[in-house]
Formats: sequence, C-alpha cells, structure tokens
Amino acid sequence: MVNLIVDGKEIEVPDHYTLLQAAEAAGAEIPRFCFHERLSIAGNCRMCLIQVKGGPPKPAASCAMGVRDIRGGPDGSLPEIYTKTPMVKKAREGVMEFLLINHPLDCPICDQGGECDLQDQAMAFGIDASRYQEDKRAVEDKYIGPLVKTVMNRCIHCTRCVRFTTEVAGISELGLIGRGEDAEITTYLEHAMTSELQGNVVDLCPVGALTSKPFAFTARPWELNKTESIDVMDAVGSAIRVDTRGREVMRILPRVNEQVNEEWISDKTRFIWDGLRTQRIDKPYIRANGRLQPATWNEAFAAIGAKVAATKADKVGAIAGDLATVEEMYALKGLMTALGSANTDCRQDGSALDPSLGRAGYLFNPTIEGIEDADALLIIGANPRFEASVLNARIRKRFRKGGFPIGVIGENADLRYDYEYLGAGPQSLSDLASGSLGFLDVLKNAKRPIVLVGPGAVARADGMAVLSAAAKLAKDVGATAENWNGFAVLHTAASRVGGLDIGFVPGEGGKDVAGMLSDMDVLFLLGADELDFTAKKAGFTVYFGSHGDAGAMNADVVLPAATYTEKSGTYVNIEGRPQMTNRAGFAPGEAREDWAIIRALSAVLGKTLPFDSLAALRMKLYADHPHLAALDEVTAADTYGIEALSAKGGDLGEGGFVSPITDFYLTNPIARASAVMAECSALARNNFKAAAE
Repeated sequence: MVNLIVDGKEIEVPDHYTLLQAAEAAGAEIPRFCFHERLSIAGNCRMCLIQVKGGPPKPAASCAMGVRDIRGGPDGSLPEIYTKTPMVKKAREGVMEFLLINHPLDCPICDQGGECDLQDQAMAFGIDASRYQEDKRAVEDKYIGPLVKTVMNRCIHCTRCVRFTTEVAGISELGLIGRGEDAEITTYLEHAMTSELQGNVVDLCPVGALTSKPFAFTARPWELNKTESIDVMDAVGSAIRVDTRGREVMRILPRVNEQVNEEWISDKTRFIWDGLRTQRIDKPYIRANGRLQPATWNEAFAAIGAKVAATKADKVGAIAGDLATVEEMYALKGLMTALGSANTDCRQDGSALDPSLGRAGYLFNPTIEGIEDADALLIIGANPRFEASVLNARIRKRFRKGGFPIGVIGENADLRYDYEYLGAGPQSLSDLASGSLGFLDVLKNAKRPIVLVGPGAVARADGMAVLSAAAKLAKDVGATAENWNGFAVLHTAASRVGGLDIGFVPGEGGKDVAGMLSDMDVLFLLGADELDFTAKKAGFTVYFGSHGDAGAMNADVVLPAATYTEKSGTYVNIEGRPQMTNRAGFAPGEAREDWAIIRALSAVLGKTLPFDSLAALRMKLYADHPHLAALDEVTAADTYGIEALSAKGGDLGEGGFVSPITDFYLTNPIARASAVMAECSALARNNFKAAAE
C-alpha cells in the first residue's frame, strides 16, 4: 500500500494503482477518453492531466503514471497531487480544444447523443467557439460488419476498440494506421469483424464513431425505460440492462458484475432484441385437419383436459426447454407429480448429468471469477468461445497473465488463445489419465488446476462414462483439494442447472427425453425446441412457448407464453448462482407467463396446484430448495458428488467430442427469429467457406 495526498486529502491505495485511480479513490473526478480499467494503458488522449507537487513544471498524464512513480518531499512529507488547480484546468481545456478541431458538429443527429463522454466533458472543459479556421479533416466510414456502425469523422483515436479486440476478444481485427492527420482506425482490409464479442466496442467508444447499427436512429436514451435483468442466451448468467419503449425492447446493454461477466456481453446477448418481437405466438392454437387453428384459452384447455383424462399417468411426459425459469419447471413438475407421472426431463440434449450424485457433479465449481486464480486448465469436449463467450474471455484474461498452460481434448478449434492439443475423444482422455501424455504432469504440478467438461463430452451415449473419467482425473491430479474445487461442468442452456437443482429429471421408472419422444401419448413441451422431432412418435403434444419455432410446428395445442424480458423468473447459472430476471415489458396478445398457464391448466385437469400467485409459488419453491432464495450467491457444493461420479465408471465409446453448437448465432427460438442474428450467421458461414478454400 502507498500513502499520498490528493487535493489536500490523505489516502492509502494499493501500490499498483495509477494516479488516476488514486485520485478517484480520493473522490476526485478525472476526465478521460483512452483510459479503461480493463484495458492496457495507452496514454494518448491526455485528458486526464493533473499536477504533481515537486514534479516537472507541466501537467502529467495521470493514467500513465503510477503511485510508485512519484516521491514525497525531502522532509519526509507524503507525495502530493492536485486535480483542480488553474494549471490543470487550462491544460484540460487546451486538450479539449485540440480534440474538437476536427470533430464534426454532429451532436443533434449523433446516435451517441445523451451518452457521449466527449459531449459531457466538452460541457465542463470546452469553449463556445474555436480559434481554428482550417478545414476539418474527413475520414471515410468503414464497413466492419452488420453490428457496428462507423462514422469515423468523429473518431478521436483513443484506441479503446483496438485494445479491446486485441486483448479481450483475442483477435487483432482493428488497428490504427497512418500518422498525424492521416491516422485512422480500420480493419485493414475492410472486412467484417468476426469476434463474437465485437459489440462491446460500442460501449467502449467515448464518442459516436462506433455505434450500434441495428439500434441506429430508433430511440434516444432518455426515451427508454431501463430494467436490470439477466441474460439467458447461454448459461453464464451475464448481468444485462433491458431498455424498452412502451412494450418493445429497443436494446440490451451489459451491467457490471465482477464475479460473472465483468462488463462484457456476447453479440448474441446484445443484438437478440429484434427476435423478441417477431414470429411471436400471441394466441392459443389447436391443430385441426393437419393445420394449427386459432382458439380460445378455454378451448385449448378443454382439448388438453380431454386427452389427459383418457391417458394413463405413465404415458404422460414433460420436457423443459433451454430458456425455462425455475418457477415454471417447479410448477410443471408439481403438475406431473399430481398426475402420477415420473416422466420429466430438462436435459434436451440428452446430457448424462445426474443430480442424485450431488450438485458438485454438474456445477462450474471453481466459479467464473475463480478462473483467475487457477494455474492450469484442461478442456474436455467444450468450445467455450461459442458455448460461453464471456467465460472464454475470462480464460483469455488469465492466459494473458502467463503461467497458465491449457490442454484441449475435443475439437481443434480457434479459442482465441494458445493451447496444447491432446486429442479428439475418449481415447485421448484415457491416454492422459494413464500418463501417456505429458500434460498429466502439468496438471499434477499445478496448485489449482481446472478440469472443464463441456456438453460435447456429456451429451452422448457414453456421457456418464466420460464424466466419470473426467471426475476421476480431477481427483487424481488434486483438482478437488480441501480449499479448491477445480472440477467444472460447462452448460449451454440457461435452464439446465436450475432444472437439475429442483430434480426435473426422470423419477423412478420415468423416461428421459429420447424415451418420451418415442413413447408418450401426451407430451408437454415447456419451450423445448432443440429436439430431434424427426424421431418423434409421441402422440398428443402441448407446447408452451413464445415463438413459432420447431416445438410449435410439431404440437397439437400451442399455448402462448412470455419471453425472459416479459416475466420475472429465476435462473441458476453454471456456478450454481441463483439470479432473477425482471419484467421489462408485457407479452403480446393473449400470451401469459408460463407458471400462470400451468396453474390454470392444473385446475382444468382437476389437480389444482397449491399457489395462486408468483409469490406463493416462490414460497413453496424456497421451502423445498432453500439455496434458491440466496440470490446472486454461490453455495459451495460438497465434493462428495465428484467422488460419487468418479466411482460410476463405464465403457468409453469411440468418436471425437463435438460441440453441440454448430451456429453460434442461431441456438434458440429467439435467435432464429432475429433478422440481425440471421445476417451474422450468413456472414459467419461465408467466412468459414472462404477460410476453408
């Protein structure tokens, strides 16, 4: 720690702090454009100038000078800096004047208006007229893809976007070329950016040079209602803010959550919003003469009631989809139990995850933030770049610090960081466990290794055997020590951990997803669209969902439901962290929240569920599963689950591990309804073909 004086106030700060961070810790407000806490220091905008007592007779850039770089007085007095002196004010005003020499007068028509750092700081340090009469320079706008709009005349060369793509996203797609007046930010060859995190440059840009292309000219920030929520496009549970105008979602932005997503979100999370309003199911439908026909709620419920009444309990099943909340799965499980059926499953992809073996067997036990404390990583059957993009950025962050060997068994893909490729499938895992591969010594010598198992390893016929082998390996290399649990399971479905927590899996004698698809007389699909409907032999099918996707097209009765932005619901992320979405708007037409539909249906079926409100439902849910009430807290799982897993054993099959995500942009019904995601998907396919050729 270091002691210093800021504007007459003595403070103590860590010795790695810059003077800018120290000044802000003391309560001083330091303007900046290029400095960002999560990026390397550039020191090129000079807006953060301060005065150092006893230093040179000119202002110093506070972002590029550390607290260890300044000295106290010869009499032993503490180092001292000033942030509000006339010299500092004049220096900042000079910098602002230079920045505005070439900046266009675009504020009335600029998408960044109301959220622009340059606009805000020009109010504080700008003047009402320029002393420069020269022509403003002009820079041609660049095409960098369908997501980010460029107006490069506004660029002030802070290079935040360049540093983000290089350091966080892991691919050098943006750079600064030229010198002086000819300097400009470009993609070099003017190709579209390919990073799945590229949308974050919109938030980073302190001016209107990089803005959201889909959001352009649709709304001003002060027109929007802002709702804090949770992302469900993957299982990471990133903190987001949903901005709405009336009933429509206009954009989605990240919120800061240091333990989960820091302040980044994936492009699918950010630009999914146009899919929330298209291809919506807004009224019930009943299939008649091979076609879905509009119906009333009473008619739909009557059709379901008649069919269930004529069906044996063991021929009724329910499958929960990837976007289902804990509340609606709990309600549906209660209804199935009341009907006498044990046929429930939340594992759409057929993952061999068994909650009876303990939570540690299906959680990301080291936690996302814990990745930064790890010193070795083995990835088995996962492609975190597409399955959990924000988590992959955290892995890259740890990789850049050094001393973090990474081994991969599975697809030999570009993960945006270097790794040692160990093989494609179960045989390589066996070779590693037996010591045939040198990476085993790396894991054993590590103090805090992580063994990460992905869906490509567990969503297959020998999934339990692979999971057991991985658990045994984690145990043998010391990844499950007393103060460190490095066994990590990566999910792709936001609903998966919550469903496993409440036991939404087949009961005694119950059938799994494959069994229900082929052998049920009545099948309930709770937003389940990612199924192989070509193998469906089940009879009467009821679909609860928000979009007319595969589930609705294969259903006999369709009940319109709400999306994650239209209801308050609990999701449990891969770490086992319960998080809650908040309603940002209302569902269209006659659509209702899923739990309310299930409650109303239960009354029609003569099995009325014991709650009449969401609050009452949650009281019962929390009574049965108390850990779900601890929102945003991770309850450490006992390692006995890993012990039980490692003892399961089983025969490993053939064939390499393959990620279930074949198209990052089209993984769920909302994404498939989005025109923006369709454009990104087409561009990604073209890029893949070009690279292959």
